Parts: sequence; C-alpha cells; structure tokens
Amino acid sequence: MRQHVNPLSRFFQLPLSLPCKSILFRHSHYPIHIDIGSAKGEFLFELASKYSEWNFLGLEIREPLVSSSERKRKELGLENLKFLFCNVNVSLDEWLSDLDYNQLKRVSIQFPDPWFKRKHFKRRVLKKSLLNSIARYMSKDGELFIQSDIFKLTESMTNVIDNSTYFDRKDLEGLKWLDKNPYDAYTDREFFVMGKNLPIYRAMYIRNSKIFIN
Repeated sequence: MRQHVNPLSRFFQLPLSLPCKSILFRHSHYPIHIDIGSAKGEFLFELASKYSEWNFLGLEIREPLVSSSERKRKELGLENLKFLFCNVNVSLDEWLSDLDYNQLKRVSIQFPDPWFKRKHFKRRVLKKSLLNSIARYMSKDGELFIQSDIFKLTESMTNVIDNSTYFDRKDLEGLKWLDKNPYDAYTDREFFVMGKNLPIYRAMYIRNSKIFIN
C-alpha cells in the first residue's frame, strides 16, 4: 500500500533548512549518493554497509519513515548514512549548493508515488526544476538512476530527462530498460515487485560535460 502525501499542500511547501554536510557526516568530503524518496531505507542501508568511503543521504517526504529509518541507522552505527525529512522540490537546491565541486556523484529516484490521475501529474516528484538542480551540482559522468514498476510513470520521468540537455541515457546495446538494479542493492518495494515476478522499468543517465546555464 502506498501512503500518499500531497507535496503541493501548504505544509510541504514550507522550505526547510537542511543540516549541512559537515553536521550530517563524519567524513563530509566523501562522494555523495542521494536517494530521493528513500522510504524504509533498505536500499541505502545495504549500500552504506558495503561502501564505507561514500556518504549516502536518503530524502523522504513521509516523516514517520524518516524517523524509523534514522532509528535503525543509529542502531547499525552507520556514520556515512543519514535520512532527512523534506520536500525535495522545495528544499534540496539550497542544500546542494553547499557541496564541494564534483562531490555529488549519484542520484537515484526509485518507485516514486505515481499519482495516476492526470490532474495530479503536477504532484509527481521529478520536475524540470528538480532535474535542473541535480544537473547544476552533479559531477561530470555522475549517475542518475530511475526505476518504477509503473510503465507510464517511468515513461514520464524519462521524458523529462530526455528533454534535458544535461543528461545522456546510458547505452544498453539496443535494450530500452536495464534488466537489474546496477547497484546490487534493493528497495523494499523492489523486493515486493520482484517477488510477484512483475516487470520493473529501469534507466540510467550520465551527466554530460555541458555547463549548466540558468
């Protein structure tokens, strides 16, 4: 069951001043992977445990999920991982501006709320403004990974990215979708869908060398 919150409601439109990287991470100079819509955090728990010389940040609009993920993170003693509550379309750009040059290496957006009705499409997370924020601060050859079990939603996200001049889709030798998660780590939703033997639509994009222009 997907527990929706309306990101356009007044409460979620209030900008939050997110803690700077030096407060969040013990080694604040490490490369950063941001997972947008981190949900229960299973994907990042696995990655943070495997890659100690990376910092991982999970951003989630459902505050109870952030609280539970943070409790588990502290129990595991993972100092290269943090979960924060925010609406990324309101609060992320300012936080990214604090990063060192070329520090943002990866962004993933996995199984975001689909908002099926056309009148609700404006509530979907990946908008041109968010993509531009990512492009502005991501290092050359940085990775933008998206996936969903909803074809129309993945198609909508790829359309936004394909219309950008800052990202190139990774060549799959004639295939349209990746056949597995390239990071060998999985979200709770991903495990559920794979268990049902249902299709998942995945795409990887690479930040090209074009300089960002506002």
